[in-house]
Amino acid sequence: MCRNIRPLFNYDPPATDEEIYASVLQFVRKISGSSFPSKVNEKLFYETVISVSGQITAMLESLQTSAPPKNREVERERARQRNLNPH
Repeated sequence: MCRNIRPLFNYDPPATDEEIYASVLQFVRKISGSSFPSKVNEKLFYETVISVSGQITAMLESLQTSAPPKNREVERERARQRNLNPH
């Protein structure tokens, strides 16, 4: 259920709003135990996703590091290789 939750800090280019939203959506789904909220909880569910997305965006913009930014394509290829050779 949490496949979209990936490290988002220190990439060039930086994480997009869509990437942050997708990660937060998976997080809220996991915490709530629901992939799709009931009608009675739907408003609160999506308000939470939007609120947490804003907080994560602010955090990512404020974090500091001396490490050089990671390349998305290189990291994607490393992940693909790890998945091909899990042992």
